Amino acid sequence: MKLKWLGHSCFIIEGNDRIIIDPYITDNPVCNENVDDIDVDIVAVTHAHADHFGDTLTIAKRAKLVAMYEIVQYAAKYGIEGEGINIGGGIKIGNTKIIMTPAWHSSGFPSAEFKFGGAIPAGLIIKSGATVYHAGDTALFMDMKLIKELYKPDVALLPIGGRYTMDAEQAAIAAEWIDAKITIPMHYNTWPAIKANPEEFKRMVEEKGGKVIILRPGEEIEI
Repeated sequence: MKLKWLGHSCFIIEGNDRIIIDPYITDNPVCNENVDDIDVDIVAVTHAHADHFGDTLTIAKRAKLVAMYEIVQYAAKYGIEGEGINIGGGIKIGNTKIIMTPAWHSSGFPSAEFKFGGAIPAGLIIKSGATVYHAGDTALFMDMKLIKELYKPDVALLPIGGRYTMDAEQAAIAAEWIDAKITIPMHYNTWPAIKANPEEFKRMVEEKGGKVIILRPGEEIEI
């Protein structure tokens, strides 16, 4: 499996299928990708905020959308075909299994003036060769210990930017509880409001025996 960070919370997984998570590209100040060049099989979305839903309506015209049921219903108004799932459930699509986990945050479509809420936010377990846990936007919560018990992720993608999500210190606790083989920080330094030091996050996690890989936007690793 290959994993590429496009910046913020957007990743491309090249496993059994090609999957993009939270495709915030066009208005992403740290992303250097062109949305027209994105070629994937699956678009997976954690929640409806613009910095996560992003370019979903463009990319999902040539891929399959997997998201919270209400988000899929919203996208259907624009001719997008998708598979709606919900917390605790999931779906096998192509050669990939996607399971939805809780996340403590909020949700809603700014483009719809928040009149269409997009239901609740979520995290995603993506099994496509290796197992990746994308936490979405979330606070620290005790049930993260169940992520380790139930799914044993190879990779955990955790927000560290604070203000709207857990900060680096809380994310380091999450990393210890989840106990993935590799933890990668995300959702930081996109704007001044979520400024964080990934090296400090790395130090805190590795002091407890974990492993952190810090990616630059556009950088790819092989799992």
